[in-house]
Amino acid sequence: MPKLEKEAVVLPVPADPTVSFAIAFAVGSQDDPAGKEGLAYLTANLMAEGATTKHSYAEILKLLYPMAADYGVRVDKERTTFTGRVHRDNLDAYTELLLDAVLRPAFFGDDFLRIKQRTTDYLEKTLRYSSDEELGKATLYNTVFAGTPYGHINQGTVAGLQSVTLDDVRAFYGSMFVRGAVTLGAGGGYPPALLGALQARLATLPAGSPSTTATPRPALPAGRQVVMVKKPGQSTAISLGFPISVRRGEREYYALWLANSWLGEHRNSSSHLYQVIREARGMNYGDYSYIEWFAEGGMRQMPPPGVPRRQQLFEVWIRPVPNAQAHFALRAAVREVEHLAANGLTQEQFELTRAFLSKYYLHFAETTATRLGYAMDDSFYGMPPLGHLNGFRAIVPTLTLDEVNAAIRKYLRPESMTIAMVSQDADALADALSSEAPSPMTYGTPKPPEVLEEDKEIQVYPLRIRRDAIRIVPVEEMFAR
Repeated sequence: MPKLEKEAVVLPVPADPTVSFAIAFAVGSQDDPAGKEGLAYLTANLMAEGATTKHSYAEILKLLYPMAADYGVRVDKERTTFTGRVHRDNLDAYTELLLDAVLRPAFFGDDFLRIKQRTTDYLEKTLRYSSDEELGKATLYNTVFAGTPYGHINQGTVAGLQSVTLDDVRAFYGSMFVRGAVTLGAGGGYPPALLGALQARLATLPAGSPSTTATPRPALPAGRQVVMVKKPGQSTAISLGFPISVRRGEREYYALWLANSWLGEHRNSSSHLYQVIREARGMNYGDYSYIEWFAEGGMRQMPPPGVPRRQQLFEVWIRPVPNAQAHFALRAAVREVEHLAANGLTQEQFELTRAFLSKYYLHFAETTATRLGYAMDDSFYGMPPLGHLNGFRAIVPTLTLDEVNAAIRKYLRPESMTIAMVSQDADALADALSSEAPSPMTYGTPKPPEVLEEDKEIQVYPLRIRRDAIRIVPVEEMFAR
């Protein structure tokens, strides 16, 4: 009798009347064949939003409706995770539908065409034209990881999607969604017999081992490189960053997280970048920084689970500023990153941020489903029994200023920065950046003398960007191939 190779990830909460599920496969967009970029994404979404051999997708939705439940999938670079949640009164009927989606996808042609068209529309219309912020972040990642398995966004490319056939999907499913690649997770008020039953069913997947894609090793640019996406609009979105190798579970990771939290904790108005760019100068909606991929940053308050990666990026996200202020905003952001890399934190900054983080992490996972997601990530990183959330609780209060500043010195490399900008003024902006032309600020309301004095330094702050290190790409060419 076949068995699953990996132990189930469990989070029993007897008082929870619901049951949360996660079925993760060690397959992701990094496994897309060359010329078929988007194949993993299409396959998984066709499983989650298509017919099974028992039911059409319309029938599945009709059956799920009275349960007040659904299931979905997240495809990332290294993991594809099916998730769902249901009241335990509907457990048997629900798990049949969930397992059918994973074990018995029908891969009908009409479902395939629907999801393929929707994904293509996302690249050609939504990502290119509806959110400069997301466009900028995707441009940054594609540029930094070019030439590596992470070198295209999870949805693929337009050309890659166009080349994918239904036979490609069937073959990819048969070779990649195999027994050795799956990890089961369950949390909440589930009955004891549930795990054994689910594992037995998942063990009917074809035999096979997970993919062995090499860890991406992106090359640092010699100096700074800039990609300008030329697109009509009144504002400029900016993302900048560089790869970092630190990962969860390492003490240095939590030290670097503390430093990053001081610099730009996501959606936190007390963080430094927010204070400099938005609070003091009112230039945009917010300014944040990250040491891990933060999916759906424009819609989320807390970092999401389900996106574990072996290679991460230090990233600064400058939400759109008026075109006339783009040069100044970039200088302000780069200046703060360079100052942090050169000087580290002060004792006061360190202590305030450590005290903040020691409690703030409690908001990362406020539901059983989210805690299960983090536990699944712990399995990826090899972190049990401590785990990421417990690591915050155990390690952050014990960090020292010397440890944090050592992590800053080790991992922050602003001299080898990649910058992505989305702007209609791409040509003029490229000339201004490379010439180091001054970029004075003007305000509609009076500003304090100390802000105006600091502006004098920021407006001429050297960016050290050569003109031949700036590439301008028309928006209609983005994600084409």
